[in-house]
Amino acid sequence: MPDFTPVFSELRAIMLVAAKDNPVAKDAPGDLVVHTTRLDKNGKPEWFGAVMIKKNYVSYHLFPLYTDPSLGAGMSDALAKRQQGKSCFNFKTVEPDLFAELAALTKKGSAGA
Repeated sequence: MPDFTPVFSELRAIMLVAAKDNPVAKDAPGDLVVHTTRLDKNGKPEWFGAVMIKKNYVSYHLFPLYTDPSLGAGMSDALAKRQQGKSCFNFKTVEPDLFAELAALTKKGSAGA
């Protein structure tokens, strides 16, 4: 299995900086989960995002994109190619330009979280 630790570390930092006021539900090696301060209809915290090392890539989940797809308006084609579903992006290597764009998108998503 490839060592995705550098990719995870970079994406983890992006998530934590943008979601600084949101509660961290889990922060373990290879697994970060951040909630919002809002509660869902069942009284549980809503998810803001997650970063997870998978078998073949690192996944970066940005849940505000799921609830408000317009946040992704203007996304570059290169970042869109990394998108899996509505709110997940997959990476195998550190990609500074795409990570900078993802950081801006995450910051934008945190404004409504």
